[in-house]
Amino acid sequence: MPKYLIQASYTMDGLKGVLRDGGTARREVVERMVESVSGRVEQMYFAFGENDVYIIADMPNNVASAAVGLTASAAGGARTRTVVLLTPEEIDEATRQEVEYRAPGA
Repeated sequence: MPKYLIQASYTMDGLKGVLRDGGTARREVVERMVESVSGRVEQMYFAFGENDVYIIADMPNNVASAAVGLTASAAGGARTRTVVLLTPEEIDEATRQEVEYRAPGA
């Protein structure tokens, strides 16, 4: 199953919710959301810095991942960004692909 890194930054309202309900309650909500699209949360961490949360999740496809990101962001408590993660084996497969390309100016 494809793996995704979800980065989230809380809005002021989202931070108020974390202060009220705590981190484990947020994790449970995220786990239910990802499971609702037949996915699984592998890890979830809160962090200092630009992003407040990092989630590594397995999801069936990009459509499921987009649905999770759209739903979470539209709710207004956080802004999300999703990165598709590739295994070393997938990169090996990519290096064996024949790609036609001409660099700009070449």
